[in-house]
Amino acid sequence: MLPYETMSEAAAALGRNLTADETLWFHYTATVPDYYIYYLTIVFLFIVFSLVPLPLIFVELCFPSIISGFKLQPKTHLPFSSVLRCYFSIVRVLILHVGPLQFFSYPAIKLVGIRARLPLPSVWEIGLQLLVYFLVEDYVSYWIHRALHHGWGYEKIHKVHHEYTAPIGFVEAYAHYAEVLILGFPSFVGPAIVPGHMVTFWLWIILRQMQGIETHCGYDFPFSPNKAHTFLWWGRIS
Repeated sequence: MLPYETMSEAAAALGRNLTADETLWFHYTATVPDYYIYYLTIVFLFIVFSLVPLPLIFVELCFPSIISGFKLQPKTHLPFSSVLRCYFSIVRVLILHVGPLQFFSYPAIKLVGIRARLPLPSVWEIGLQLLVYFLVEDYVSYWIHRALHHGWGYEKIHKVHHEYTAPIGFVEAYAHYAEVLILGFPSFVGPAIVPGHMVTFWLWIILRQMQGIETHCGYDFPFSPNKAHTFLWWGRIS
């Protein structure tokens, strides 16, 4: 909830007129508690996991020859029933595990200093913070993920993630609930080190999940954004 009752009060506090984006943000958040704003994160996660994998899955199911040259396992095709089972498993994890985690993690978000008030961050601020988030998350996730590939961690937890030997985008979040919670931690480390605005946090969560979905899509496209970042090791042991 913003500490201003009118836009003129907000402009006076900032010492300038609000930008168009800040005006929209003011109208949306002026009377909305901060924790309501943070809880929208689970809505964004649901939208990303539901929609982002669909175009590639649709093409593979209906017009497989168009992209067959990029498929990592060209002779393997998942039936539609398997795709649905994977998706509904993800929905269950989002509702039963990720949702409650988002609900109880709000105090931590406030503690590290992620803000929802004006002013909105600049493009440069968002870009630099996202760079830090990607670097930190990739490093921490790599070592946690590597540890889960050995011994007890693999047999009891990570093996679930590899049930689908022919990957599709939905598989990115198909995992044991413990792994979902464990690997959610690296995504929070960057924002904890360099806290920013809630808008930046939302964008980070969306882009991170999109990267994971692309990594698990089962195709190796030459124009993949992941190829532009040689420092990203996540997909090499997924």
